[in-house]
Amino acid sequence: MISARIKRSAARSRTQAGSAIVEGALILLPMMALFFAMIDFPIGIFIQNTIREAVREGVRFAITQQTGANGQDAAIKAVVESSSDGFISDSLIAAGKATFSVTYYNGTTLANAGSGTGSNGQGNICVVSASVQHSWMVPVWQSTGILNFSASSSDVMEAPPLGVLPTR
Repeated sequence: MISARIKRSAARSRTQAGSAIVEGALILLPMMALFFAMIDFPIGIFIQNTIREAVREGVRFAITQQTGANGQDAAIKAVVESSSDGFISDSLIAAGKATFSVTYYNGTTLANAGSGTGSNGQGNICVVSASVQHSWMVPVWQSTGILNFSASSSDVMEAPPLGVLPTR
């Protein structure tokens, strides 16, 4: 009786030897996709929050009418780039993987103030916008495309220091 059980057990283990590999593969692939998704979603949230904070910093800098050697818009862009943890840079903008813009609107009519002298004057609204493209890390979703993260922030321009508007 005992030898019959041993024979059946041995026969069963020989017939099921390959099933452990198949079961392992069937479990491992979805588990790896889930693991990468658990990394990918927080990275997306981090990118979105970083871009939002960077454009907020750019607007805070803009409304105080500060400027740099290349003009106010370039100085705003430099502030946004330095606050974006590398997600926005000149090379990414040139490659088309990121965008950046500074737009001024008339504070009373809300019409576009253009890009000329006085468009960044007191009472006008400064809008700083940026966007970044990011690919999924999860192999299952890579074929679905690129994620676009974008953020905008706006505020009313303050009076310029000493009454002199910085060049744009």
